[in-house]
Amino acid sequence: MNREKLAFASSVAYVWAVMILLGAIVFETFIIYPNIFHNVPESLQTSMDFLTVAGPSDFFPSVGMLAVVLGISSVVLCWRVEGIRTWLLASVFLLVIGLFILSVFYFWPRNTIMFEEGVAVHSVEVLKQTAWEFQVGHWVRLGTSVATSVLAFIGMMKYYKRRLLTS
Repeated sequence: MNREKLAFASSVAYVWAVMILLGAIVFETFIIYPNIFHNVPESLQTSMDFLTVAGPSDFFPSVGMLAVVLGISSVVLCWRVEGIRTWLLASVFLLVIGLFILSVFYFWPRNTIMFEEGVAVHSVEVLKQTAWEFQVGHWVRLGTSVATSVLAFIGMMKYYKRRLLTS
């Protein structure tokens, strides 16, 4: 398989991975989070009881890392193609900053407050405020995920169009 085919396959796989992430984040937004945050702090405990076997923390790290690896490989393999690398590079940048860095420094501390420490350490008011902050931040994460997916898709489609024109 030549470099051009490998680059295109990598960009398709990257788009697939970020679209899976976007779909999961949309699902969380409209199905999971309304249940988790509807009656803090009781709903936090109910959520912890329900999510004992598997939860978002079992899914997002592995799929997110796959997306990062595929995104970086797409950027590397498409680097020589000027009109495409910018789209893919911007997408990977948003993926890393908007999903990974935001999660580590914004969401993880709030998850600890809400789901590990809970009412044993924090007042109901602190938990409600933390839940509100989490939800506001989540809309930023959703927007970042949409932008990441759109940028990756544009990069892949530009690469596809280039391949059609040069064939």
